[in-house]
Formats: sequence, C-alpha cells, structure tokens
Amino acid sequence: MGADADPRDASRLGFKHDQVIQEFGWGEDVDDDLRADIEDITGSELVDEYYGDVTDGVIAWYRDGDGDLTDLLVDVQTLVEEGGKIWIFTLKPGRDGHVGHGLIQESSTTAGLHATSTFSIAEDWNATKLAASGRGR
Repeated sequence: MGADADPRDASRLGFKHDQVIQEFGWGEDVDDDLRADIEDITGSELVDEYYGDVTDGVIAWYRDGDGDLTDLLVDVQTLVEEGGKIWIFTLKPGRDGHVGHGLIQESSTTAGLHATSTFSIAEDWNATKLAASGRGR
C-alpha cells in the first residue's frame, strides 16, 4: 500500500461489481460512507439479514452486547456462496461497544473460521476478514 493510499478505502474489502453483499447488525452507529462506498463498488444496495438467497459476501457490524458472535458467524456461513468474503466490523478500542480481538478469534474458531487480517476501515470501525478453516487443522 502506497503512502498516499487511504486505509479506509472500501475497495480493500475485495468486493466486485454485480456482487450481492448481505449486511448484518445495521444500527444508527454504522458508517454510512463505508456502506455507500461498498454499494458504489458492487453497483447495488446492500441486502439485509432477511434476504432469502445466497450472497457473494457478508459484512457484519458487531458490538459488545449484540448477542452471541459464534452463532452469528455460523449463520452467516450458511448464507454466503462458497469462497465468498466474510467481514466483521467492530468498534475500535475506546469506543462504546468495543470487543477485543480475542473474542473474534475464539468465536471464529468455534464457528470453523479464522481471522486472517484486521485493519481500520472507518473512523470508528475496524474490519476483520474471516476465512474458512482448512480441513485437517
């Protein structure tokens, strides 16, 4: 990444034009600019958690108190196309609702996923990419 690259660039999420991206955990505190940037990349609006078909990717806003993260991750996997991207957005340290990376790691592992990278994606939010754990681990 060059010195001029914006660390909050939504293209870092790897979504492509014409993909259907499902959103979980929407709330008044989400970053609307990031949502709009994802929609610009895909060329369509994000679909909500009640969407009735498989999707190409998932974003999940998650805060302390939002319920069981492992359950959410298990559910998300059943709704995303094999090889689809799964991102969890968590509030940065010091923000109300912040959860530690240890919870993300533990919940991901229990759900059969693992966290591959985490970076700043918006003023108040970090993004963590989750991937399926390989067989035989």
